[in-house]
Amino acid sequence: MWLCGARSEPRQTAIEWVREHRGRLLFKFRGIDSIAAAEELAGWEVRVPLSERRELPPGEYYQTDLVGCQVVDASSGSTLGVVTGWQNYGAAPLMEVDAGAPGPPLLVPFARSICVEVDLAARRIVVALPEGLKELSG
Repeated sequence: MWLCGARSEPRQTAIEWVREHRGRLLFKFRGIDSIAAAEELAGWEVRVPLSERRELPPGEYYQTDLVGCQVVDASSGSTLGVVTGWQNYGAAPLMEVDAGAPGPPLLVPFARSICVEVDLAARRIVVALPEGLKELSG
């Protein structure tokens, strides 16, 4: 696993432990043994090679695997756009769906009641959008 900072060389390390504290995850990395050393890593990303990711249970997905998937409206069969990113605010994560038109992306909650079919092999997510959702994002 790697620690990657914006203006620094990536550092290979291992996680000794992880725990939750006040709604956030705390990581203890091998070789980072003081608060001062940990503070130097503020804002860095933890990256795990694809080959080392754990397998997820059926119906669970890594967000990065869904980026680039086409999003299709279940009722009309029309393509709404492509997943370009994610926003996370504590509830269901929001898929950013770019329709290729100017303006903000369509934000679709990644919830089972809305994302009714996910086909990673076909790179496709079928959604049953609640009434008015498209208008909220526009």
